Order: sequence, then structure tokens, then C-alpha cells
Amino acid sequence: MHPCLPGHFPGRPLVPAVLLLECTAQALRERLGALRIIALHSAKFLAPVLPGQIIELQIAADQATGRARFRLQVEGRLAAHGELGFARR
Repeated sequence: MHPCLPGHFPGRPLVPAVLLLECTAQALRERLGALRIIALHSAKFLAPVLPGQIIELQIAADQATGRARFRLQVEGRLAAHGELGFARR
């Protein structure tokens, strides 16, 4: 369990949005190699993600523009979507 989960929120933990974004960034790095996130152009969080739930992540990256669109789904429902900006290290 990630160390931030028990404190976010005590008695009813949720996966924080910042952790969902970091997981998205890590998946993008695994796909494209060393890069840094330079912008969060948009992000919308539509449904809570609970610890232990399986997240389906979809990423569409455009290396020419340095932008990546993402979608997070949990149990068939859209939990979050948005767009990150990235640059090569």
C-alpha cells in the first residue's frame, strides 16, 4: 500500500489525484523512455479510485508536439482524463 493512502482519508481511503497523475507519467516514461513532465494542460477527475481497484490506463502520445492524452477507467467507468505536456531529458 502506498504510504499516502491511510492519510487520504482516514477511515475511507481514496487514491489521491496526484498519485494517479504520477502513475500516468511513469507509464508514459516506460513507453517513451526518459522524459520529464512539463505541463498539465487539462485534467478532470470524475469518479473516486479506491485502493486495490484495478485501473485501466490508455495513453495517446504525440512525440512531435510533446503532448499525451490519457484516460483512466475503473470497473468500466471513466475515472479521469486529461492531457500532459512532456519533453525529452
